[in-house]
Amino acid sequence: MKVLLTGSNGQLGRELTQQLKEKEIAFVGYDIPEFDITDKEKIADIIDKEQPTVIINCGAMTNVDGCETQKEMAMAINAMGPKYLAEIARAKDIVLVQVSTDYVFDGAGILENGSLRPYVETDAIDPLTVYGESKAAGEKAVAEIAPKYFIIRTAWLYGDGKNFVKTMLDLASKHPKLTVVNDQVGSPTSTVDLAAAIIDLIQTDHYGLYHGTCEGQCSWYDFALEIFRLSGIDIPVEPVTSEQFISPTPRPKYSVLDNKKLKDLKMNHFRPWQESLVEYLKKLNA
Repeated sequence: MKVLLTGSNGQLGRELTQQLKEKEIAFVGYDIPEFDITDKEKIADIIDKEQPTVIINCGAMTNVDGCETQKEMAMAINAMGPKYLAEIARAKDIVLVQVSTDYVFDGAGILENGSLRPYVETDAIDPLTVYGESKAAGEKAVAEIAPKYFIIRTAWLYGDGKNFVKTMLDLASKHPKLTVVNDQVGSPTSTVDLAAAIIDLIQTDHYGLYHGTCEGQCSWYDFALEIFRLSGIDIPVEPVTSEQFISPTPRPKYSVLDNKKLKDLKMNHFRPWQESLVEYLKKLNA
């Protein structure tokens, strides 16, 4: 097995780099500008040179507000890029892993017996943002073109890079009190858990679409409180509604994904989100 990793400088890319090294799996990492996913000829040349058996695509335009204002670029990176990779993967018999997002859903959740239940892989998608639309188009291209593919949807990701945990710790060091949204619910997910799940999957032929998030759910407000509690930071935090935060893009109110397919395969090794957060904060402090 030889892995070609795109978006290797992102949060997930860095964690995959670490774990592939530890597991002694041959790999090579690329990021922009060398690997421009919107340039099919250029990426075909690199894939020809590297001869991977697996491509893990972590490259994406993830700036949700930026996608709204730069739709063409978002579609080029998040939809056409995966399509090019899928075409090359099919031609060269390469396994393709496409990382996707909870934003492919409408974020309203699914009512069952009077309460919301987490989205499973078979639920209908209905993206309400350009980011979600572009990622959904990328999923569709991969599923239709590449015979050997894994699509893994994740949410609320944090790792080595800019993320919510670091933002909260930074804000707490500069302000006497904070306000955090309390009406958006999801599952904070560590790149450590997600990278491990991806590496597990590529060593099987259980191709298809998966959900991959840490277990349990909370609001951004609950998440912030737990970050401060574990960090021993005493700061007043006020819960507010999404409407009180001016944003050009609607954020999903309900982003909870159920890792149903991983559970069915007895391959769901994602930890409770609180447990993964403890580990991450220890690493940050070290």
